[in-house]
Amino acid sequence: MKDDKPILVAGATGYVGGRLIPALLEAGYTVRAMGRSLEKLACRPWGHHSKVKLVKGDVLDVTSLKKALSGCGVAYYLVHSMIAQKHKFVEADRRAAQNMVLASESAGIDRIIYLGGLAEKKDGRLSKHLSSRIEVADILQSGRVPVTDLRAPMILGSGSASFEILRYLVERLPVMITPRWVRSLNQPIAIRNVVNYLVGCLEHDETIGQAYDIGGPDVLAYRDLLDIYTQEAKLSKRWIIPVPVLTPTLSAYWIHLISPVPHSIALPLTEGLSSHAVCSDKRILSIIPQKLLSPREAIRTALDKIIQEQVDTCWADAGDIITPEWAHCGDADWAGGTIMQCGYRVRLKANADEVWLPISRIGGRTGYYYANSLWWLRGLMDRLVGGVGLRRGRRSPTDLRVGDALDFWRVLDVATKERLVLLAEMKVPGEALLEFKIYPVGNQYTDLEMLSRFLPKGLWGMLYWYTLYPFHEKIFFGMLKAIAKVIEKPIVSGPERFTPRLHGSCALPSG
Repeated sequence: MKDDKPILVAGATGYVGGRLIPALLEAGYTVRAMGRSLEKLACRPWGHHSKVKLVKGDVLDVTSLKKALSGCGVAYYLVHSMIAQKHKFVEADRRAAQNMVLASESAGIDRIIYLGGLAEKKDGRLSKHLSSRIEVADILQSGRVPVTDLRAPMILGSGSASFEILRYLVERLPVMITPRWVRSLNQPIAIRNVVNYLVGCLEHDETIGQAYDIGGPDVLAYRDLLDIYTQEAKLSKRWIIPVPVLTPTLSAYWIHLISPVPHSIALPLTEGLSSHAVCSDKRILSIIPQKLLSPREAIRTALDKIIQEQVDTCWADAGDIITPEWAHCGDADWAGGTIMQCGYRVRLKANADEVWLPISRIGGRTGYYYANSLWWLRGLMDRLVGGVGLRRGRRSPTDLRVGDALDFWRVLDVATKERLVLLAEMKVPGEALLEFKIYPVGNQYTDLEMLSRFLPKGLWGMLYWYTLYPFHEKIFFGMLKAIAKVIEKPIVSGPERFTPRLHGSCALPSG
């Protein structure tokens, strides 16, 4: 039953949280969306909804968590540290769950709804990932606040890490040498059904304090999913050859090389596939009845979303935005070290709208307007040394939000027709930003500036900067000319080097 108390969603910018909030709003609930970055929250489509309040909070900071929970009736716990903490995610998840117990008891909320993983505790082959999900459920249930635990198997939906792995395996490899886990049984569930179960728990008090298995209608092996994807994507037959020598670790490295999903995320997911994930408890079917999408229907829906460029949330958009301290104030004499800079500017006979259009579409399938082969080579090199590479692409080819992944960048700041600031997430010996700034000049002209800023770490950082410096000059010059050509507007002056307008000012909002 609905009441006046808001519902907290912890993990609001994550894959599931970003889809749950619109469903809660549609059902008439008031939502308190919690995340580490208010700017990132505000950029979500629901960020300015009249029934949404954005709160800054971190499950690893019990004080901020108590503040976020104050006055709430129900809290959704959708937090997983696999992306943010990577190899330390088990310890981080344990501490976060303990904080949630303390904060929820202190705030006096009515219940917690937790989305966990489907696995049997007795299974001796459980991965650290699934064991951690079970441990989190146990910790939450140890407190005085009743918990509803929904245990989910593989989730299929556009933008999910599991779906991206499936997609790239099939699309890139006509012949697959696979590990034995392709024979493991799973009961994959569509993201739409997961969200419906999460919302439905609010309407059914009998779910309070209970744990349920949630899954789709079909039980099948992972190799069956590969076949179904092949058929739905209208690809030629894929040959799947299971062998006993491929460990989850080797599988994860292979996935890292051919897909956008990094090794640190692929490893726990592939380890989890070694165990069966089949629903043994089917009570939820009669409590919250709904049409369960088959794996084929879920894959078809996800492919349609990708084709229509309507991917609502993506695994790559979850996690922290770690803004370098020096990025806020661009004083060249910053106390933490010397900030290296390279800036080029061009004046165009165009308005800000015309100049902004190609900037807002940079990366992904659009590319970088100039020397795309060099950008591709840089992405390949990054992938080979364990970085994210270029394959993450963009969530949308036309829309940008703070926190979005953009190839091997992260959108740090975006203001339409004014600026775009990208934080490098490739492997570099330092911290790097790439900025685009637009300055209207009178009624007819616009200045477009490109600025690379780099804080090197040690001698290798300095060598890296000076080695790439000639390429920066050539690429920036070429990109600015190419952008002018794309919008079909004449260049009035430039491209030319310029002194950055940073001294004594702040390049980013301090939040």
